[in-house]
Amino acid sequence: MHFEGNVFRYGRDVDTDVIIPARYLNTSDPAELATHAMCDIDETFATRVRPGDIIVAEENFGCGSSREHAPVALKAAGVSCVIAKSFARIFYRNSINTGLAIMECPEAVDAIKAGDRVSVDTESGAITDETTGATFTAEPFPPFIAEIIEAGGLVARTKAQMAKGNAKGDAR
Repeated sequence: MHFEGNVFRYGRDVDTDVIIPARYLNTSDPAELATHAMCDIDETFATRVRPGDIIVAEENFGCGSSREHAPVALKAAGVSCVIAKSFARIFYRNSINTGLAIMECPEAVDAIKAGDRVSVDTESGAITDETTGATFTAEPFPPFIAEIIEAGGLVARTKAQMAKGNAKGDAR
């Protein structure tokens, strides 16, 4: 997968309550969640983010509660990828399950600035700051994780596999 977008830059310990505040969890509608994404840390995020944009953050991105709403809100807002020094483990897994690409690359985080244009190739792990020309390498996704993210998440991948199996007469 290849992503390219403008960077929104955040610090360390951005928790799920900041990504999507609890007061907006009365809905599961991704489009509605997207309108409130990051509002407590960046009140203009939802109006400025464009499809394909990328979040770059310091350590422990997505810490806090285990709500799946956080990666859903970011993805629905248009974020194609989050690059951070590290992720909270539950956020990491929820991101994969919901089809949001995430990559750990401390060197890229140290160099990339807010507003830079960045491209990401998840197959090779290449991260390029198109603004400065600097390149970095993150661990590429294993094929099964890439397949989940490309499908749009675990549920979408499972449905596609079931439909493929049913089309072949497979009774799984």
